[in-house]
Amino acid sequence: MADRPSDLLPSRRDVFFEGIHDGMPIALGYFVVSFTLGIAARNAGLTPFQGFLASLFNNASAGEYAAFTVIAADAPYLELAIMTLIANARYMLMSCVASQKFAPDTPLIHRILVGFDITDEIFGITIARKGPLNPYYNYGAMSVAMPGWSIGTALGVIAGNLLPVQAVSALSVALFGMFLWVIIPPARDNRVIGALVLASFAASFLSAHTPGLMELSAGTRTIILTLALAAIGAAFFPVKDPSADREEDESHAA
Repeated sequence: MADRPSDLLPSRRDVFFEGIHDGMPIALGYFVVSFTLGIAARNAGLTPFQGFLASLFNNASAGEYAAFTVIAADAPYLELAIMTLIANARYMLMSCVASQKFAPDTPLIHRILVGFDITDEIFGITIARKGPLNPYYNYGAMSVAMPGWSIGTALGVIAGNLLPVQAVSALSVALFGMFLWVIIPPARDNRVIGALVLASFAASFLSAHTPGLMELSAGTRTIILTLALAAIGAAFFPVKDPSADREEDESHAA
């Protein structure tokens, strides 16, 4: 089949606006979620502008909340960097998968810029598109998703400064509800994940009351527990490769 004529290919402008179209629902969802994240930023002592920049350069709910927790504990920069790296490690895997959709001649700068804002939702709409990845599609989605996330965080900080203490406390609880929404569906569908989630709750509680560990900062304990539980899960419950299972079935059938 002959290659599609270049004059029939969608322009960068068209692809960019397709990204905006698909990114608008994501931006609206980000705005709501990041508002509660702004409460955590405010509790960590950040100004609205600082909260805006934090969300602009670290577009990740779990990673940002972990960072705000470490900032609130007045932890050193190294602990902050390690905590953010661990919390956002999954995005490196998503970026590797997304990079496989680029045309071979795609410049490196486009690969870097697209990888800068690979979130769970943007990764989903990126992988769902057929054919080679046009970076201008991601730029369109990013152009609405990133402001939605950043502005929501800044407004959350402002609201935290204006609202009564009781209201701020209630909104802080809402953020934990968001994380429960993130972990409950996979924990319900996979018993291993569910067991590891419960184990993480128990381990976190015990580490806060165990001599030696309780003297460490909350961020350091979280880093240790995250690495330990992830290693246990990977060692005892490795994820099976579906292609390997199919090859094994085919060999038995033959």
